[in-house]
Amino acid sequence: MSAVPEPVETTNPEGVDYGWVMQVTFVATILVGAPIVAVLSLQADLPTWNARAEFAIRVGALIWTVTALAVFAYAKRYQE
Repeated sequence: MSAVPEPVETTNPEGVDYGWVMQVTFVATILVGAPIVAVLSLQADLPTWNARAEFAIRVGALIWTVTALAVFAYAKRYQE
């Protein structure tokens, strides 16, 4: 006899799996976005920690948005 209980419920989402989109966006943004922010910060004048944080937030938000839209478009096209 197995100690693992049987699944109570399973799901089969129709259309885009938003959980997958969020997970892939998170990972891709870190893997691709962090180096981009680091490279772009080399050209910027960032004398204080506040300036560095604001720069990272502004550039990171743009990268996050572009990545999320690209991942969503991919999921919409290939997961349906």
